[in-house]
Amino acid sequence: MGIGISLSGLASAVANEGGIGVIATAGIGMNEPDFSTNFLEANIRALRKEIKKARGLTKGIIGVNIMVALSNFDDMVRTAIEEGIDIIFSGAGLPLNLPQFTDSTIKTKLVPIVSSGRAAGIIAKKWSGKYNRLPDAVVVEGPMAGGHLGFKEQTICDPEYSLEKLVPEVIQVLKPFEEKYEKRIPVIAAGGIYTGKDILRFFESGASAVQMATRFVTTYECDASEKFKQTYLDSRKEDIVVIKSPVGMPGRAIKNIFLDEVSQGKRKPFKCPYHCIITCDYKKSPYCIAAALINAKKGNFSHGFAFAGENAHRAKEIISVKELIETLIEEYKNASCI
Repeated sequence: MGIGISLSGLASAVANEGGIGVIATAGIGMNEPDFSTNFLEANIRALRKEIKKARGLTKGIIGVNIMVALSNFDDMVRTAIEEGIDIIFSGAGLPLNLPQFTDSTIKTKLVPIVSSGRAAGIIAKKWSGKYNRLPDAVVVEGPMAGGHLGFKEQTICDPEYSLEKLVPEVIQVLKPFEEKYEKRIPVIAAGGIYTGKDILRFFESGASAVQMATRFVTTYECDASEKFKQTYLDSRKEDIVVIKSPVGMPGRAIKNIFLDEVSQGKRKPFKCPYHCIITCDYKKSPYCIAAALINAKKGNFSHGFAFAGENAHRAKEIISVKELIETLIEEYKNASCI
């Protein structure tokens, strides 16, 4: 939901309906006047603004998503904690040292995002051994998610790596830590969850909650441009593709002319304006991932593209967050009666 797809507008709307609204921090300073010349300070300033704005719009729970791969990861974490954010979600790498930014006086919850039971175990072992604490919850994100994926390209369509397999695996890995510390670690299922029936299925597999993104793009409150939302509405199943991202990970996006030109070698290497992702080899890349996603957020698809989950093509209309959540609840209830 970055760059700029989920900010204070969408996050506060979700929180007002009883969910956890999440602000994406990647490239959050895009609208600051000094974004390209003072990347670090612009992002810190913008993050403070978005958290404060969200707080002014809701009394609900607000979280932030801070990718480990961000070159300004430490500063984003410190800023979010200083602003009293409720939850930090962190993936795109293992957030092994995330607890170092907190102490017993800080109420911010820490929730890593993983793509395997092995990763969940590594984090729990490191946090418990070095910091004497466990994750407050764990998000397990499967291969049907939008954006960057924590899988090798050849495993994305492998049933052995499906979210249905991953959720029970993560639950089992975390169980010994729960027993040792007498603390429950809720597991949150994510990636490809689109309906209330999907939610019920993962609750039945042991998940305590779900994380959803794609279906919330086509809401009035989503912070993306109308052109961005229309791209979802216009997409077909065959338009949802997995691409090779400059950051060294596969990513799921909606195919367009920009991506066609990249695959055909028509895009030229560029100078890095931000150095926002530590794994990005800009000298070998045909385009800037940050610039492409910023352009898409603003509706400029001749110079960008939209990340999207596997089910993006199912979106048919723009509705409110309230209506969407009511629909999900109704779908869940109907599925429960079958």
